[in-house]
Amino acid sequence: MSLDITIQLGDDDLDHFIEAMQRAQVKAAGLSAQQIVDAASKLLVDVPTTKIPDFIKDRLDKLDQMLQLVVDEGYGLPEEDRKRVLSCLAYFADPQDIIPDNVPVIGFLDDAIMIELCVRELKPEIDSYGDFVLYRNQEAARRGVDPVSLKTQRVDWLETRRLEAHEAMRSRRREGYGSGSTWAPTLFRTR
Repeated sequence: MSLDITIQLGDDDLDHFIEAMQRAQVKAAGLSAQQIVDAASKLLVDVPTTKIPDFIKDRLDKLDQMLQLVVDEGYGLPEEDRKRVLSCLAYFADPQDIIPDNVPVIGFLDDAIMIELCVRELKPEIDSYGDFVLYRNQEAARRGVDPVSLKTQRVDWLETRRLEAHEAMRSRRREGYGSGSTWAPTLFRTR
């Protein structure tokens, strides 16, 4: 039997998460990009081997996507955009989050909610990266190349697609944040 539960976060609830993100960003201000990535990656490693709820596991998979977006040298996320993603990852680099991770069943609930908020903030970045990775994997298979090796290098035959993906990301961001939209990013600030 499965049960659907909907959580609606009001303005005060969102403010609580925004403040938690801002505190984490202040704490992470002295950390290098690699330290933030390593600390956020640790969350994925520290997930208990016991059963965690699927909705939390699904969100943790999205955290891994955000981490890949930052570390994929073959994609080469521009520095300004990389800082945006790192600012979101700062929360997961802070060991003192809203609900301690060692609390049974709900320890990762705050992380799941924050991941969902970050995914909404970074939708243009994540979507463009996903498009690029799909193309890269398909093209690598066609060429008989290991796609994993392409995460650590740039190759000529991918360069045009990489630049197109970056432009698509900027275009998606402009469309999402402007032109009559009342929504604007609130969780991150670039350092």
